[in-house]
Amino acid sequence: MRTGPPGANQDPAGRPTRAQRRERRERRGRRWLVALAATVVSVLVGGEVVAARWAAIPEPDEPGDWRQVFVEEFGTDVELGEFPGRRYSGRWGAYPAGWRDTTGRGTYRPDRVVSVRDGVLDYHLHVEDGEARAAALVPQLPTYGQLYGRYAVRFRADPVPGFKLTFLLWPDSEEWPEGGEVNFPEGDLDGTFSAFMHHADPAGTQDQFPTGQDFGRWRTAVIEWRPGEVRFLLDGQQVGVSTTKVPDESMHWVLQTETSTTPGEEPAPGASGHVQVDWVAAWSYRGPGAG
Repeated sequence: MRTGPPGANQDPAGRPTRAQRRERRERRGRRWLVALAATVVSVLVGGEVVAARWAAIPEPDEPGDWRQVFVEEFGTDVELGEFPGRRYSGRWGAYPAGWRDTTGRGTYRPDRVVSVRDGVLDYHLHVEDGEARAAALVPQLPTYGQLYGRYAVRFRADPVPGFKLTFLLWPDSEEWPEGGEVNFPEGDLDGTFSAFMHHADPAGTQDQFPTGQDFGRWRTAVIEWRPGEVRFLLDGQQVGVSTTKVPDESMHWVLQTETSTTPGEEPAPGASGHVQVDWVAAWSYRGPGAG
């Protein structure tokens, strides 16, 4: 682009000068470095490999068995109290403000907890006016009411004592435990997390697969729910497989935060911290036994 008279930035024939060509090469190099930084999966900090936020949505190993039906990368910022709001309505729902959580000690308050900024969904878990506040968000159709599927999420969290995270598949029938439940990741935010396969069994039996990992780094968790099998993966590595009394009726995905269900654990006055989600994605199942 010409920015001055011929002779200043270009020769009389309109060709870039040597200085211009050098500047353009340097700009291309800077753009390449920025692109590399935006796609890096891990960085070295103090001699330790630490997972960074950026990671691609993982493709399934058997692509013919799956069809992607939902992707959310949180490209539109919304202020506290405006999620889902008009920007995300139709794609997301939330447990209503004022609902009590699993323990009854906390309250779902998406209006005081959830926002989106710089491409990240943020849950600000905290105690305010003596109330422990959390939120549970629900991706809407087509993930709601789906029989079998693949579910992936990129997440991290601060170690906030007294709060927990449970991203789960819950039976549409609302019948539990006979309808089963699939949880990954699940754990207290100041500890490590596991995968759980709650069997479709009135006795309430389950399989648990500990990861030994905490919430402090960016992680990618995947649930693959097929006929007769649920498979759990963390950062591309298999955590566990359950084949016992696998649910065979439709379920929906809930990205839930709440107060800890560990006996004796509850948020202290003034407790505060964040759960962050970079993206979520879901697939329907069309492999063997899909019907």
